[in-house]
Amino acid sequence: MALPLPTVDPREVGMDADRLARIDRHFGRYVEEQKLPGYHVVVTRGGKVAWSAKGGHADVEGCRPIADDTIYRIYSMTKPICAVAALILWEEGRFEMNDRVKWHIPSFGSQKVFRSGTLTAPELTPVTEPMRMWHLFSHTAGLTYGFVYSNPVDMMYRQAGFEWGVPRDKSLAEICDMLAALPLLFQPGTEWAYSMSIDVLGRIVEVLSGMSLGEFMRTRIFEPLGMRDTGFHCPSSETERLAALYVPNPADKRILRNDAGGAAALTEPVAHLGGGGLVSTMGDYLRFTQMLANGGELDGARILSPRTVEYMATNHLPGNADLTEFGRPLFSETTFDGVGFGLGVSVTLDPVKARVPGSVGDYGWGGAASTNFNIDPVEDTTCIIMTQLMPSSTWPIRSQLKQLVHQALVD
Repeated sequence: MALPLPTVDPREVGMDADRLARIDRHFGRYVEEQKLPGYHVVVTRGGKVAWSAKGGHADVEGCRPIADDTIYRIYSMTKPICAVAALILWEEGRFEMNDRVKWHIPSFGSQKVFRSGTLTAPELTPVTEPMRMWHLFSHTAGLTYGFVYSNPVDMMYRQAGFEWGVPRDKSLAEICDMLAALPLLFQPGTEWAYSMSIDVLGRIVEVLSGMSLGEFMRTRIFEPLGMRDTGFHCPSSETERLAALYVPNPADKRILRNDAGGAAALTEPVAHLGGGGLVSTMGDYLRFTQMLANGGELDGARILSPRTVEYMATNHLPGNADLTEFGRPLFSETTFDGVGFGLGVSVTLDPVKARVPGSVGDYGWGGAASTNFNIDPVEDTTCIIMTQLMPSSTWPIRSQLKQLVHQALVD
């Protein structure tokens, strides 16, 4: 299966093929050293594929190589798709960024904020700033994740069933009501913390559209863009294309297969989570990123206005702060120095401060199994890496990929 964009000689788009080949050598070493099962990297410029590099296996034990149509668990790379789904409704005037979340999910109308104390004896204070829609998009709502392990609130999430996932028998409406019953980590709008806020945003898409989140994504994003293999589970007819999931061995960090962790992708979940859960292919996600790079349109299918994409990829943190200034130094799918946050995506504010080459305004996001994408409007490039190694913090794959792409630009 060919990639869904034209492929050109890198020289035609101002890139050096010998320098791009360093991508193959670099990630090839990861595979040779058993640090990655396999990888697929695609780099585009001007809407054309300048480089496609594959190595290793989708299934190491079964000797099944990575292919163009391999299906991957993209985990938190679901989040930008959910943000686009919500922005489609925003463009229709269905909500405003300053709307209070409780107007759409009433259970969020009586929350408290954790001030101090312990799991069993927390001291809570009233909310002084209502949770608003822009707080959900930007992870400034005061929500958190159970896997963070930094605060009694995280422990409360785990106790309620939110650690690496959610209670599998609950609907998204029920999950959001459960989250609303837990204390907030901070007053909305005062800090940044990676969280389940995009899951709550996904529920609001359901409320406003009258559809499940998966159905809304299918009809308003996937079908118009020709993303045929993207959804909230891998159908039984396609499981031979699904990559196996791997984790690092604690002893030496060599890959270990984790079929138990990867099994969730085989069944349709009760709740379609905006924050994670989609499976996709390189070709499908390439179409999604190219739509954004084109200003919201691809092959005649307009998903968003160019002005909306620009708004999405603008830093929405107060005072144009970066995540180091405004965030808590906890886990995230991005670095903190010199990086801000838009509507569902991280945004580079200062590549020098970030210590990673790029452009002011480049944006993207990643997933728990080390997948990642980046869009650079200044250089007119996109890059995506697909692999299946969890957690994403195992190796500095994302910063290394940006570095390798940047050094190949020669025009």
